[in-house]
Amino acid sequence: MCGISACVSLAPVSNKCHNGCTHHGSAPSNAETKLDSQFSGTAKRLATQLKASVDIIAHRGPDDSDIWISDNEQVGLAHCRLSINDLSSAGRQPLHGSDNQIHAVVNGEIYDYDSIRRECETVHGYVFQSDSDSELVLALYKIYGAPGFFTHLRGEFAFVIYDNRESSRHVIAGRDRYGIKPLVYTRLGSTLLVASEAKAFLPMGWKPRWDVRAIFDAGWMLDDRTLFRGVRKVLPGHYLDITEQGGVQQVKYWDAEYEDKTKPETRSIDEMVSGVRARLVESIRLRLRADVPIGVYLSGGIDSSAIAGIVTELSRKEHVKLGNAENSRVTCFSVAFPETSGYDESHIAERTAEWLGVKTIKKIITEDTLAEDFEDAVFHCEHHHYDLNSVAKFALSTLPQEHGIKVVLTGEGSDEHFAGYPCFPVEFLREADGASPDSELAKNGDLRENLFKSAQQEMKGIWEKIGGTVLDNIPVPHSSAGPGAFDTCDTLLAWHPTASLFAPWLQSRHANFDYRMTVLNSHSSDVQAKMRSMWHPLHTSMYMWNKNVLANVFLSCLGDRTEMAHSVEARTPFLDHHLTEYLNRLPPSVKLHYSVENASSCGELGPIWTKSSQALQSINEKWILRQAVRPYITDELYKRKKHPFLAPTKWPKDGPLHRKFKGLLTQEAVDGLGFVDPEAIQKAMENAWGQTADPRAFRFLLYCGSWVTLSQRMGVARAEETDWEI
Repeated sequence: MCGISACVSLAPVSNKCHNGCTHHGSAPSNAETKLDSQFSGTAKRLATQLKASVDIIAHRGPDDSDIWISDNEQVGLAHCRLSINDLSSAGRQPLHGSDNQIHAVVNGEIYDYDSIRRECETVHGYVFQSDSDSELVLALYKIYGAPGFFTHLRGEFAFVIYDNRESSRHVIAGRDRYGIKPLVYTRLGSTLLVASEAKAFLPMGWKPRWDVRAIFDAGWMLDDRTLFRGVRKVLPGHYLDITEQGGVQQVKYWDAEYEDKTKPETRSIDEMVSGVRARLVESIRLRLRADVPIGVYLSGGIDSSAIAGIVTELSRKEHVKLGNAENSRVTCFSVAFPETSGYDESHIAERTAEWLGVKTIKKIITEDTLAEDFEDAVFHCEHHHYDLNSVAKFALSTLPQEHGIKVVLTGEGSDEHFAGYPCFPVEFLREADGASPDSELAKNGDLRENLFKSAQQEMKGIWEKIGGTVLDNIPVPHSSAGPGAFDTCDTLLAWHPTASLFAPWLQSRHANFDYRMTVLNSHSSDVQAKMRSMWHPLHTSMYMWNKNVLANVFLSCLGDRTEMAHSVEARTPFLDHHLTEYLNRLPPSVKLHYSVENASSCGELGPIWTKSSQALQSINEKWILRQAVRPYITDELYKRKKHPFLAPTKWPKDGPLHRKFKGLLTQEAVDGLGFVDPEAIQKAMENAWGQTADPRAFRFLLYCGSWVTLSQRMGVARAEETDWEI
């Protein structure tokens, strides 16, 4: 786990010192020594910029760093290292092939290390220079080339490879299948910059401006754009192919596929349950390999609890080591909100830990904590967010570091693959599941239709209750994606601010803008054709969640960015592609399960549910996961309804958060953004506090507070009307 920064010249070499560099992490002592001893002239100026670049993201890799620049000074690679596997100097990056023709910087973890390494050595004769899993990227690339080597990469990763062999001279910058690890890029003249975080571009001469269009139309959370003009993400399952002749091309190497509803397979429930269990246990087992201790993030939900249960079982019964830990005691980390808020699940996590007999360390999240950490969390995430749960995750991630643990296992990705969110039952009910013709919903069309209509209304009520946006009055566009995709667009956009937050010049020019088109345009025509004719609406909805919000929001501000801010590597067993590819081929009716008894047996309702949500509560989410992990969890969790990880939205007037936002959102600061309506923020400030607080107003303050923080900390220029057009 590390940070990378790279710079690549797309034109013949000049004497400009910013001619090409890639960054990942920070650059402590080794890089400093190199600046004086190995580089001179133009190369030294470039190396100095690269070092400053990785210094900015030193939190991603505080243990070591290094810099490499090609002889022609067209490519520069910088890396900062968080040592996880092979703690020796042999694991230092950038990595170099034995013939000194292929060079790489790698961020993340490659799993199934031992068997892949053995095959590279025995079958292909590759000679490894370290015991680092990162070297597998170099080895596999040399053996199979691109895109073939991606097939053999299992894990979360982002990397840059420079292949200087005369027959194939190019640079590739790749990202894992689900976008667990970040990778962004931008151009400065004829130079391409690639890095783990956009702030790493600043020392290279980048002058940030707002991408007003991406902010207004929600593109930053739906496609490859970011909040910053000209800064793009490498998409999940894609890589950049960079050559002098062809420039920069983004190439897809992987995509999710789902069961073809016109040709459903017949499998027994027992077969599917055992298939899920075996793949999940294997995924967790592989993620327990490290040369440092490993812990678990434990919430009150089934996902992290299942991970904790399986880890405990593997440790005690099969004597699997938790990294390099000498004992089998599992250490879990939990977060606790004020009990009176209705959002606190720590008591359930504590009962789970007691049942498992594991050690749990709890982070108490107070209003003071959230106010104190807000700006730091935003700076590390580099985007706004609708909830303070990202700040809570930022605070939680201080705990492993404080207790000497560099690696934690987390439950991200489970809801997206087992249909855990409250919005998924609507699409499940939209259409009968042809793979389960004997189910009650398949045989009784009127029942399913009535439940579908009720669930739609109940979901709108939930969005309104928690301050989400409801797009009731926007006409449905024509598209080949089918009606299920339209409603999912609305769900994805529920956390996007309404047009009333934006400056009058934006509102007047784009009064009839349909945000749904941003969502639909992020998916290719062939994918939209599958949504319309091949995939069940539930699977369409799940695909869209994975490609849009999971990759661009959840895995960022609730994942890598808030964890790596404290030099903590999080591993996500539910996003192992061997597991997810199996899950995607399972029928909808094993992911969600209808029973009239479900509504009366799901335990406490939590903050988002109401007793009137009968249709939604009659659908048991993540049904097959519950069966697969039944031996590892408590009865309480087996029966419990999904509670999304959200932070409270009601806070007192004149409290720490109120004071924080009053100080942050001054008239001058809001005007300085250029794309926000100051009157909307003034009105939101009046309505966002106290027991009668409007949650939507509070979320307006979170959005704008994030933009102001980024503008101040990253020096983003005030937006002008012309920024929309560029």
